[in-house]
This record gives sequence, C-alpha cells and structure tokens, in this order.
Amino acid sequence: MQKLLPLFALTLGLITMTDPTIAADASASAATSASAAILRSPQFSDGKFRNAVAMHKTSFGDTVGIFWKFLFQKPKNTVPTGVIPVLTLTRAQLLAAPDDTVFRLGHSTMLIKLGGAFYLTDPVFSERASPVQWFGPTRFHQPPIAIDDLPPIEAIILSHDHFDHLDYAAVLALSGKTRHFITPLGVGERLIGWGVPAAKVRQLDWWQSTRVNDVHLVATPAQHFSGRSVSDRDATLWASWVIQHGDLKLFFSGDSGYFDGFKQIGARFGPFDLAMLETGAYDAMWPDVHMQPEETLQAFIDLKGKILMPVHNGTFDLGLHRWQEPLDRIAALAKAAGVAITTPRMGEQLAMRLPRPTLAWWADVDK
Repeated sequence: MQKLLPLFALTLGLITMTDPTIAADASASAATSASAAILRSPQFSDGKFRNAVAMHKTSFGDTVGIFWKFLFQKPKNTVPTGVIPVLTLTRAQLLAAPDDTVFRLGHSTMLIKLGGAFYLTDPVFSERASPVQWFGPTRFHQPPIAIDDLPPIEAIILSHDHFDHLDYAAVLALSGKTRHFITPLGVGERLIGWGVPAAKVRQLDWWQSTRVNDVHLVATPAQHFSGRSVSDRDATLWASWVIQHGDLKLFFSGDSGYFDGFKQIGARFGPFDLAMLETGAYDAMWPDVHMQPEETLQAFIDLKGKILMPVHNGTFDLGLHRWQEPLDRIAALAKAAGVAITTPRMGEQLAMRLPRPTLAWWADVDK
C-alpha cells in the first residue's frame, strides 16, 4: 500500500511520482537551474516557482487521508458505465473546416484552426494520464483522431507539466509534424531534454507574449503547481493562455484554482469570444488548485467572457465526484446566470465566434 500511495496522490496532482523519462529530464533539469530567464522571473524564488498567494499545504497525513478515500470511499459513478459519444475525425475533415473552428479532443486537448493553421493545447493521447501505462487514470474514450492522422500543427501550447496535460509519448509523436512548442518557463527545457529541437521551443513567463504567424499568444497567470517526480516540485512554471487572431480572442485556463488573476487578465485582454475554463477534478480537500463550478462561473465573469466552454472533464477520473457532475453543475449555473455555454461532444466541430447550441450529451451516457 505504501508503494501505491504516490500514484494515487499523482491522480490528484497533490504530489508527483518518479517519471520513467527522468533520465531525459535530468539534463533538462540542469539547464532549467542555469536558465537566466528562470532566475530573473518574479515568480521564481528559493529554487522554486511560486503562486502570487501562498496555497494550502497538503501534509503527509492529508495525503494518506485522500489516498484512503480514493481506495476505500470512492463514490459511485466516477467512471462512466456507458459509451462516451465521440465523433471520429479525419485529416480531410480538418483541412476542410473553416477558420475560427475548435475541436475538443478530450480533457484539456483542444485543436484550434486559425488562419488556415492548427494549434493544439495540452495534447494527451495516451491511454493513461500517468507516468506508467500499467497503472493510473485510464481514458473514458479514445481520441477522435490519431496523432498520425493529424495535419501539420503550427504550434502546441502547453499550460504546465502534469501528466494529464503533458504527455511524453504524444510530444515525441507530434514533434516531427509540429513547428513550434509554446510553453511556460522550464517546461520547454523538459521538451528539449526529451529530444524536441530547441529551435522549435519558446518559453514564456507570465505576461510575456510571442507571435506565431499572425496569432498572438500571451502567457497569463494561473494558480496551480508543477512537477513530474518526487524531486522536482514547482521546478517549472504553470500558466493560462490568451490566444488572439485578428479580432478573435480566446482564453485557455490550463489548470487553476480561483484567484484574483482572472480579473487582471479580463481587465488587460478581455472580453473573450470563447473562454475554455477548467471544470473538473475539484474537491474541498484541494481548494487552491482546481475550481469548483461556481468558481469557474465567477472566473468567466471576471474574464469578461462571451461564451463558456468547460474543459478538464469527461476523459479521466481525477476526482471524487461523479464523472458527469462538473458538466451538470456548470450547465445549471450558467443557465441560472444567463451565461452562454457550449458543451460540444468529443470531436465535434464548433465555430468559436458563434457556436450553435450543443446537447447535454453526458446525461444519457449511463442510461
């Protein structure tokens, strides 16, 4: 049981376990320590990245309690008993899709078409969101398209290095067909250590920006943490992202607890045509790193969003709630508040400027 504890805690992102790619990470870690950009970062002090406000610290006793709940007090229906609807995609469909289109591929993996090119957030295609593929959270559904079938990717946009957002196997498989990797500070060093050409990698601190063709990308704050082993907690930065193409403005939250940063981002860059906000894997036992649905709604309001797309749900069992609960709750809250919300099926084509109404597809899965 003691040996399994880190894996269960990894499921929550409360602590991390040794990554089987740690040998590749070793050189990247050395480069990270020597990076002038990291040392200059206002977010970096005493050898670690830090949030603007100190978070609740999870003790070993807290972690054991969480482990116990996951092992013996797991609620029913955290995993679907039915089949998640997935619309299979082909390369021809993607190439024929109009600009300003988004496809949700699962969890926080979004395929966005802008200016005739494709941008991919937090690509996770592996069967498990785990350092090993024999244990850990397994997918509820297969991706709508295989990596080999994807068209060339202009840029991959990464929010942080946790296993349900940074997939080692996917990065290696995508490297050859991807022109740019845009990451928070330190995450790019991991990619380079894994063999991604350094010339493809751009690393940003909070509030820094870059352009890929005519797409403007800004790394904005998030309240979270990082790490892929027992020894690298907070060695890399985490971020949310502003994505702007012409007059179209998108927000991608990555992972974050609720914090005042959403108001700052909304004031500087809002309003957003579409806000892709995390809604899932929350719990009162880890309130700082994931948002309750009520907080997701407030973040959307802070950001001055026009249309809300809840993500970080429907693919992996990473919490202690029913798998449908995040979507049930945020849909009800949005309706009560008069907020426009879109909940596309995995693989469904969605126009970002004016999404058509979507169905509560999750409601019938377990019937």
